[in-house]
Amino acid sequence: MGLVSLDENLLGIPATRLPDDAAPREALESGTPPEQVAAAHPASSLPWAAMAERALDAGRPVEAYAYARTGYHRGLDKLRKSGWKGAGPIPWEHEANRGFLRALAALARAADAIGEMDEADRCEQFLADSDPEAATVLGLR
Repeated sequence: MGLVSLDENLLGIPATRLPDDAAPREALESGTPPEQVAAAHPASSLPWAAMAERALDAGRPVEAYAYARTGYHRGLDKLRKSGWKGAGPIPWEHEANRGFLRALAALARAADAIGEMDEADRCEQFLADSDPEAATVLGLR
């Protein structure tokens, strides 16, 4: 018996792949500060995730929590618009999903840092359920 892929998961729920939104990714890759990218593309999870990760790295978990929560909610909006029903795979390998998954991981880390353990655990589990590879790549498993 072979491994089950995210597209052929045991629940029969199709994987969600967000539409590509290259502009925020390209802006960040070109060195544009994430604050400027978020202002230009506020619906994108990616710049919010980048700001959250930077705040975590600088020891500012409350600030990181706010950025990560914004990115998380922006991502949930896009997932729902893409047909996601609250469950099922969100593959890391699909570039457009990474902003949401990074925001979710940052939210887990920030919640842990401020002692919000129920939320940290919930976010870690959500990330692992979305794609175990994402949890590994983002350092939560």
